[in-house]
Amino acid sequence: MNIQILDCTLRDGGCVNNFNFGTEYMEAILHSLEAADVDIIECGYIDEKNGSEEGRTQYCCEEVIRDHFLTEKKQGVTYVAMMDYGKYDVARLPQRTDRDIDGIRLAFHKKNRHDIIAVGKMIIEKGYQLYIQPMTTMRYSDQELLDLIEEVNTQLPQATAFYIVDSFGEMRANDMSRVLNLVDHNLISEMKLGFHSHNNLQLSYSNAVSFIEFNTMRDRIADVSVMGMGKGAGNLNTELFAEHLNLYFGKNYQIQPLLEVIDTVINQIHSEFYWGYSVEYYLSSINHCTPSYAGHFFKKHMLPIDQVSDLLRMIPEEKKISFDKEFADRLYLEYNQEKQLDDEVVVAALKEKIAGKKVLLIAPGKHLTDADAVIREMLADENAISIALNNDRAYLTDYVLATKQERYEKAIGRGKHVIVTSNVTRTPVAEFDGQVQVIDYKEWIHTEDGVNDSALVVVFNLLREIGVKEVYLAGFDGFSVNINENYMDPNLRRPVTEEQAKERNEFFKKFIAETKKDIQLIFLTESMYNE
Repeated sequence: MNIQILDCTLRDGGCVNNFNFGTEYMEAILHSLEAADVDIIECGYIDEKNGSEEGRTQYCCEEVIRDHFLTEKKQGVTYVAMMDYGKYDVARLPQRTDRDIDGIRLAFHKKNRHDIIAVGKMIIEKGYQLYIQPMTTMRYSDQELLDLIEEVNTQLPQATAFYIVDSFGEMRANDMSRVLNLVDHNLISEMKLGFHSHNNLQLSYSNAVSFIEFNTMRDRIADVSVMGMGKGAGNLNTELFAEHLNLYFGKNYQIQPLLEVIDTVINQIHSEFYWGYSVEYYLSSINHCTPSYAGHFFKKHMLPIDQVSDLLRMIPEEKKISFDKEFADRLYLEYNQEKQLDDEVVVAALKEKIAGKKVLLIAPGKHLTDADAVIREMLADENAISIALNNDRAYLTDYVLATKQERYEKAIGRGKHVIVTSNVTRTPVAEFDGQVQVIDYKEWIHTEDGVNDSALVVVFNLLREIGVKEVYLAGFDGFSVNINENYMDPNLRRPVTEEQAKERNEFFKKFIAETKKDIQLIFLTESMYNE
């Protein structure tokens, strides 16, 4: 029996930063893994459509790895790359020489499990080791997995390894025991058994220990990544597992080079791109779906965790494996507009109160206090109507517009007059004696190029319909990756990535520019949208 580790930092870690390591960091990671005596190093993805020639670990072809990255190979190390079925024409793969990578990891969804046989044969014929990677192995029934193993045994007996892939980090001890016994008992003895995990339930380490302590004489490979760098909740830590193998399995991996690359490279990436445990990844795991859905609902729409959980439970089985943005937006819309609401009477009442007056909109941006004197003057003006957007603590406004459950409940609890979208509450107005004005969710949101139901979108669409011509804005700062710069009230803070901040700022800038065609907008505080 032999235990090996395969480091996938340059590949699975690349899912964190869109594979944009840059040549310097790519080489630093590679050399640290070689110095640590890691057995197998995964250099990245081969992707015909999205691959690049330099500076990224998503390569357009195998030759790019050979000519621009892996220019020297350390003796005794095996070098591989991953290929998703259907994303590269294997006929274009060059016949392997000593200068090329040693193996191809062929990843595929269950629906393509029979199609990979011909592709696998071609990879082997071209001289590469073949690693068979059935993604989300937990989605296979026992019989489907047995059928796949039988097909591999008879059609691809020369393959180097067959993997158990815990794509969603959902495997627990009983799952490990069941699948390990099933695969080990039926896979031909010459083939290695691999295990690839994700850390959604914080079980990567314990599952990997179970994997290597499993009673078999079969050679095994455990996938790891430096500091657990990987998509979502990340992977099994190279430095931790290598040390475990040194202590209990007589290995001699060098830990210091791993610690050094963490200090000089990985920590720098981690400061810009987050990976690791979070509640949304836990929810993804227990709902057996890709974490991309949870990230979409939680980060884009800034939903509370209970609503994210509701949405994940609604995803049908066939949609769980890979993220579909259009489907996610449709599901989100369906979730928020289960019942139609006729808000004609409410809108007419608001029009009677607001039309012909100046409107002051108060957002919760940190620059809000810069215009304190002007805001208080307008609040006292009988010819002005004030509306606070999802915040009610800073000023006593005529209305609070609530598009979030938490903000609605707090405003109601403080006796505020509230305009609320119907996805938050559908309680008839009469029950609140006029305190609450419910407007139809679907009528006031933006649905072009994806769903945007922010308070800013809702209020501008509503004011345009009412016929308001003059609006003053305070606290519309815009989004920054530094969450301490986004909100006056620290309780409203939510982390955003650089990409998310850029996407939101660009959308709102464009939306406000369109609004200016119908409404005169006067910014009272500094804003990224005031151009």
